[in-house]
Amino acid sequence: MGATRQVGLNMPTALYKKLKKLADDNGQTTTYVLEQAAEHYIRYVAPTQNTVRPEFMAHVRKSMKKNDKLLQLLAK
Repeated sequence: MGATRQVGLNMPTALYKKLKKLADDNGQTTTYVLEQAAEHYIRYVAPTQNTVRPEFMAHVRKSMKKNDKLLQLLAK
């Protein structure tokens, strides 16, 4: 991977515990698991995020925010 850079991050405690358990169960470090997750996100997830026009997604988010209460009631 080459040069490295130390970073700090904050995450919910429950998520960190799951991450730590996963790493321990597989004989890996949390750093390794996070590196793999970042690589996966960059390679497979991020490229698909641009398949919908940003203007459309902004409209969807605005509409969902506006109708949040209705969406919650419908979800019940």
